[in-house]
Amino acid sequence: MELEYNNTQRTDLKLREYGRNVQNLIEHLKTIDDKEERNKQAATLVELMSLVNPDINKDSMEHNHKIWDDLYIISDFELEVEGPFPKPDKKILGKRPEQMDYHSNNIKYKHYGRSVELLVEKAVKIADPKEKEAAVIAIGKLMKAFYKTWNKDTIEDKQVLENMKKLSNGELTIDIETVKEFKLFDSERKSGGGGRRSSNNNKGRNNKGASRNRKRS
Repeated sequence: MELEYNNTQRTDLKLREYGRNVQNLIEHLKTIDDKEERNKQAATLVELMSLVNPDINKDSMEHNHKIWDDLYIISDFELEVEGPFPKPDKKILGKRPEQMDYHSNNIKYKHYGRSVELLVEKAVKIADPKEKEAAVIAIGKLMKAFYKTWNKDTIEDKQVLENMKKLSNGELTIDIETVKEFKLFDSERKSGGGGRRSSNNNKGRNNKGASRNRKRS
């Protein structure tokens, strides 16, 4: 496993308070062709950005508006998504950025960053089993995407899940075979499986119909 630490080969950080992982994910968002999937992942990323922002008024309209503005700023205003607020004008870049606090505690996995640890802490507190499972899947996608931005090699779903278990002290888990079968940790997972099954079923019904017609004749 080889981590890339050569800063001379990296682009400058647009907003340092969010770190390089968030910036790389936003660059990835710009490559997603499917509009619905791009909007969905943008909303998830905004929630992540909100967690690493220490604003005490996280539920306020102003805070949410600022996070969406930051999303556009980091994307060089090139990201096309349907958010709750209009894309800001580039003139806002002249405003002085707010000073943000940084966590000084140790991070267990550098390539995932403090952001994922915050999401894990939040997910552990979820009581509803379905909501917790959805959180595990969302975090798994982020962890896999973060890993790819730092490393040349890909990471197996089993390893992602093991890392998540360690971060959550065993509180967050999911059936690994289900993850592999439906590619739940893949950010660009396609929902084609059901379509293929439907297509096969239709073929079966058509063949049965044809058989009945031949018997009648």
